[in-house]
Amino acid sequence: MSVAASQSKPAMASPPATKAAPPALSKPVIFATSGIGGCAGWAIVHPANTIAVRWNLASMQGKKFSFGGMIKESGWMSVYDGLSAGLLRQVFYASSRFGLFETFRDKLHEYRGKTDFASRVGIGAITGGMAAYISCPMEVAVVRMSNDSTLPVNERRNYKGVVDTATRIVKEEGVTAFWRGSTPFVQRAMMVGVFQVATLDQFKLMYADFLGQKKNSIPNVFCAAMTSGLLYSLATMPLEASKNRMASQKADAVTGKLPYKSTLQTLRKVSAEEGFFALYNGFLPYYLRCGGHTVSMFIFVQLIRDFYSQRML
Repeated sequence: MSVAASQSKPAMASPPATKAAPPALSKPVIFATSGIGGCAGWAIVHPANTIAVRWNLASMQGKKFSFGGMIKESGWMSVYDGLSAGLLRQVFYASSRFGLFETFRDKLHEYRGKTDFASRVGIGAITGGMAAYISCPMEVAVVRMSNDSTLPVNERRNYKGVVDTATRIVKEEGVTAFWRGSTPFVQRAMMVGVFQVATLDQFKLMYADFLGQKKNSIPNVFCAAMTSGLLYSLATMPLEASKNRMASQKADAVTGKLPYKSTLQTLRKVSAEEGFFALYNGFLPYYLRCGGHTVSMFIFVQLIRDFYSQRML
């Protein structure tokens, strides 16, 4: 081959440079972003939670719930009663629930070399239950502060804020009162963990296939979370109702005994005295709270983590 021919041969193009994957987030960042995202999401759905709690507990007070009546009696801003306790609850619940889930999942992957569906479901249940138990004191405060203004005047506790609520519970009822309703709360959180892990990714794929959505896009996350939320709201509402009643109950003035002692006893008592569907009072706002918080929290967490990866690392 001549020198001229060899010079005229085009040079081989170098392969395009691949974009390096962003470095993995540290565990403190995972916990912090989960908590911040949980708080941001809760600020959006707290009114739905307040309405759900009041609707659910109305029959316990022998009343029929009316949204118009609630607004007339307490005002529009009453839907934000207990917001401070709700945000503080998310600091403990969201950060520990999702932070522990990702930590346990990664550790199990290191140990087994894989993370299969059954492992994710099991980890979701365990970490959900742990997070619920850790945050139960704030859950009790949320329920009481959200519902206090609907009680008869002579039965109201008239809490002034989350610090006042916590201080008075310790003084008047003892520290153990913070964990009233912890059993159904933990059971509910474990079921939520199972249902979210078991169904959220499947619904993302289903909507991507049938509606042509890009997986993990905002429309895809919204549709999947609201569908997943519907399923676990149906499954967990009786436990939510039991938790609300056990957290807000007062001891009988004569006997000194509490009316609700365990999840099963509460479910039986409510079903016998008020009918099974009394456990589903407030289902619509409860569903909006569950699905809405999943959507908003996941979006906020992803935005915060993307921002951190791009600007801080």
